[in-house]
Amino acid sequence: MNYFSCLLVVWMLSFSLLGFGCQENGKGEHSTEETLSGDSLMADSLVMSEPTPDSVAVSYLLGRFDPEKDTNFVKIEDKHSEGSGRGAYLHRETYEAFKKMYEAAKADGVQLVIRSATRNFYRQKEIWEGKWTGSTKVGGKDLSKSTPDPEERALTILLYSSMPGTSRHHWGTDMDLNAFENDYFKSGKGLKEYQWLTENAHKFGFCQPYTEKGENRPNGYEEERWHWSYVPLAKKYLDAYGNQVSMEMIEGFKGAEVAGPIGVIEKYVFGINEACK
Repeated sequence: MNYFSCLLVVWMLSFSLLGFGCQENGKGEHSTEETLSGDSLMADSLVMSEPTPDSVAVSYLLGRFDPEKDTNFVKIEDKHSEGSGRGAYLHRETYEAFKKMYEAAKADGVQLVIRSATRNFYRQKEIWEGKWTGSTKVGGKDLSKSTPDPEERALTILLYSSMPGTSRHHWGTDMDLNAFENDYFKSGKGLKEYQWLTENAHKFGFCQPYTEKGENRPNGYEEERWHWSYVPLAKKYLDAYGNQVSMEMIEGFKGAEVAGPIGVIEKYVFGINEACK
């Protein structure tokens, strides 16, 4: 065997060990011995540097991982956060982009504060089931009593809250900034902040996924002027979601049985501002 043939054999063996060591089980999710995050999976195999529609772990897309234990996630500094954003995590690439946007906004007299960031499946389940069971009021109402029909109750919660397994907040690409009320951003200080974001956020890779609903965005959540997404990563994860996640995987929480009938993936996961796709 000549020198170049030896090199070829060594390369093929290395690729086999690195690229094909992680097999998925019958349910499409990685076993507990494997890394839970899609990005961690790729980092371990070192075959590719960016996610593709077939390379992201389903468990990551569904939020079934712990960002505190994933090396691709970093804790948000206190100076950038407030409220539930304190101690929260973001994908490190998202956070680096945010810090640049933060400094640019600050130079223009605008203060950006992260109020909420990564929420995995289990945290989203707590939020969803609180509203589903009535322990958390929605519009002052106990939905378990005021809205007994499961589909109608789910649609009411879905005005502003995602079903577990369907939230963009699972990916570490999305954050809520400054306030949780659209009215805050319509006058005074809030209007100045929103105008700055709409004029400048795209320069740093950010986009508002939930714009005002209408002809251009007929489905999905109501407008959220506070919600901003880091598109360079989120777009790849959205593509991967469409390629790998099926309706049968949206399960494990109260009310999951209505996910299919109301079309939660088509209308909510993909019901976003076209500029963010």
